Amino acid sequence: MSTRPLPQDPMIRSLIAQARQSQLNRRTLLAGAGAGATALALAACSTGGGQAKPTPAADTSATDKTLNWANWAAYIDEDDDGNYPTLVRFTEETGIEVNYEVAVDDNNTYYGKVKDQLALGKDIGADTVCLTDWMVGRWIRFGYTQELNHDNIPNLANLTPALADPDFDPGRKFSVPWQGGFAGIAWNKEAIPGGLTSVSDLWDSSLKGRIGVLSEMRDTMGCIMLDMGVDITGDWGDEEYSAAIEVLRQQVEDGQVRNIKGNSYLEDLKSEDTLAAIVWSGDITVLNAEAGDKWEFALPSAGGTLWNDNFLVPVGSTRKTNAETLINYYYEPEVAAEVAAWVNYITPVVGAKEAATAMDPELAENQLIFPNEETLSQAHIFRTLSGAEEQKYQAEFQSILLGS
Repeated sequence: MSTRPLPQDPMIRSLIAQARQSQLNRRTLLAGAGAGATALALAACSTGGGQAKPTPAADTSATDKTLNWANWAAYIDEDDDGNYPTLVRFTEETGIEVNYEVAVDDNNTYYGKVKDQLALGKDIGADTVCLTDWMVGRWIRFGYTQELNHDNIPNLANLTPALADPDFDPGRKFSVPWQGGFAGIAWNKEAIPGGLTSVSDLWDSSLKGRIGVLSEMRDTMGCIMLDMGVDITGDWGDEEYSAAIEVLRQQVEDGQVRNIKGNSYLEDLKSEDTLAAIVWSGDITVLNAEAGDKWEFALPSAGGTLWNDNFLVPVGSTRKTNAETLINYYYEPEVAAEVAAWVNYITPVVGAKEAATAMDPELAENQLIFPNEETLSQAHIFRTLSGAEEQKYQAEFQSILLGS
């Protein structure tokens, strides 16, 4: 069955306020990063088993009105002068000065840089950081996060109910959702006027050497496995994963796949080095807004993936209350809508839809922003992996990534 391409809206960069839970990643190792990245990846997979959990730092927020926030690129509202309007207003309202750093390029590589400090309970230079569910689960297991005081986050009442009790953080004691989104397929509308409907369409010989896939294992492999008829939310194992890995390996070795990348895949689409790719939904709307309306995004006919990133407070932060104040601010529906209008990714805040609709009444019709049941039925959550599975499957994927 074909999937109708989802509508684009260059002005709004995606809201959803809909259900998702469990563990997905947004990005993993950047392709071609070499031996240094490989070492970081292997280090990041270590379990930390048997190690005593560090003691959380004392909170000095009452006398220290500053905050360091580490986040991904293009993941907050920004004006033409490089300012962050919602953060400017936060400082005006609270007196807390925020140092916002684009410090996370990848869950694994970021963790590899800070894990030794975390193990010692030291300050990593961030008082709050936004990471993906499965990585947040790892930090919680190792005791690398501080328990949140929900009394300081009354707007948490606006959290989408389906996100309130995930298996990696029951009751949201240690984490709070920030944004999320879809992974699917996109193509250059001028070069491929007939469009694409499935992941298998990426393997058409006419597109040889012009295909890109994500360096995020769960999204690329999730989309391929779905295309092969695997329910990625259910009971699958080595046999199904190995079959999908062989599909990817063959496409890479045959030269069908040109690049396996993280954020930089957008540059390949811009330059037309690649004409189609497995992508993240919000990025394509941003690309269309910045470089002309040349690309289309769709959830594949067999389905795409869902993922979510979350606030957490590292164990060594001395400004936990300041971080909780920030989280509370971003759970105001009007603020959440403003951010979502820029970043084009999922907001978990109930009431943001109404606030966004007040900004633009047509937003409610955009399936990337407020998907209906039919669209949601095409989006799937990559099931939680055991530690052994994560190491094995990531290693197999990594071998292809580094050889591409």
